[in-house]
Amino acid sequence: MSKTNYSPTGTDAWHNLEQLSKVEANTRITELFDLETDRVERMSLQAGELFLDYSKNLVSKNVWRQLIALANESNLLTHRDAMFCGDPINGTENRAVLHAALRSEQGDLRTSEDRDRNSTINQQLEHVRQVSEKVRNGSWHGSTGKSITDVVNIGIGGSDLGPKLACSALSEFSHPSINIHFIANVDGAEILTTLAKLDPETTLVAIASKTFTTQETLLNAKTTLDWFEETLGLKSAQASAHFIALTASPSNALAYGIPESQILEFAEWVGGRYSLWSSIGLSIAISIGFPRFSEMLAGAREMDLHFQNAPIDQNMPVIMALLGIWYSNFLDAQSTAVIPYCERLQLLPSYLQQLDMESNGKATSLNGQPITYNTGAIVWGQTGTNGQHAFFQLLHQGTRLVPIDFIAAVKDSLSNDEHHRVLIGNMLGQSSALMKGQAAPESQPHRYYAGNKPSNTLLMDSLSAKNFGALIALYEHKVFVQGSIWNINSFDQWGVELGKNMANKLLDSDLDHDSLDASTKNLFDHMKKII
Repeated sequence: MSKTNYSPTGTDAWHNLEQLSKVEANTRITELFDLETDRVERMSLQAGELFLDYSKNLVSKNVWRQLIALANESNLLTHRDAMFCGDPINGTENRAVLHAALRSEQGDLRTSEDRDRNSTINQQLEHVRQVSEKVRNGSWHGSTGKSITDVVNIGIGGSDLGPKLACSALSEFSHPSINIHFIANVDGAEILTTLAKLDPETTLVAIASKTFTTQETLLNAKTTLDWFEETLGLKSAQASAHFIALTASPSNALAYGIPESQILEFAEWVGGRYSLWSSIGLSIAISIGFPRFSEMLAGAREMDLHFQNAPIDQNMPVIMALLGIWYSNFLDAQSTAVIPYCERLQLLPSYLQQLDMESNGKATSLNGQPITYNTGAIVWGQTGTNGQHAFFQLLHQGTRLVPIDFIAAVKDSLSNDEHHRVLIGNMLGQSSALMKGQAAPESQPHRYYAGNKPSNTLLMDSLSAKNFGALIALYEHKVFVQGSIWNINSFDQWGVELGKNMANKLLDSDLDHDSLDASTKNLFDHMKKII
């Protein structure tokens, strides 16, 4: 049963954590290892082929007990059950949050509603399989009868970031003769320079838009239509063989001119940043093949089951979420860094920025009250070892507390033993050095390393499709747990509306420039002189 009028700051655990943050402010992680002989064993956890070591954190046994108590005193467990049952937990839009249903299997279904939903999902995924296999085996032909060699995915936000990350992460398995391109930004340089490199006769365009009204996506789609007309003389209807729609609004796609058989649907309850598991993942299925796309779904499902069934103190998403809350709400950390030691995961920090910051960047509680505590960490990062030569100086010797997630694959068939040994050695060395620090040699204070910098280390056996799916689902559930404890709606994004509305106002040809604020008017006036 949900606790009415719940606020995390009203719990006993929150008050206890506030006190502990003062008492243990000078605790050193290395001292905790000395005091707790079972620390490594107690603070390591396996879920599937993901292994988490969270022992290098500024968390004593006392702190950890209170963090677990905070989870139990919150609405987390009832909120979790409500999400998986299909209750409309996205209250501001009255929507269920069922991205986990996209990767569920027959044995997971409990009600007739679950079975009906699953049947629809399977039909939609079957359409993804059919289209992806036709493109991959060369039987999808453009208007001149040639097979497809290039697929352009036009979307933005979740319709771009998730598929783009997946195709990059799983490039080991990509089709040898089909290239996938992603266009998101409304900046014309991106779409025009991409199209200039392609052959229109062998290009297929996937327009990915939940509503099929997204301004940036439709402008980029119009530019591709113009390109087909300029290069092949094709009008919109004639160019239809080169277009596919990925949408929750098939009527809008039909009105746009996409043939019904080339519209791949997904449900209205699929949130944009949770949509790579749906028809939005067509580009992934084309790149790595539908069987591996299915493996990705299976890995995410494995993490879903772990999240639902593992005890709170042995639950990987819960553990990572609680650590983030400790740093953000009690130790005043303003950001968290994600450092994958795998070049194919270079887009992971960008993906997690949207997943985390769009989900939990909220200042109003589920009760409609203003929030007086921090929510939503600032997420940033880059791959190692590149980051070591960019921002690790700040991590080691700067004045800010930045908790870190180090991520790596233990085995990498695309690398060799020498390279991979050096890569992993760097990651383990950095996490150890950040924790231990180093005393300054005599008369050289600039060589002092304070140490005591916390981190998690998350290892995958390999960067397989299944483990990639589990990794993304892990972070999805981590974000959910934090939102539940913070008592916010992690599944709307009203914060993007004001900027959109202002941009539309500025693009209006009837705009009264005198109504603008002084700075914006000045910028318009400056640009008029140049154009």
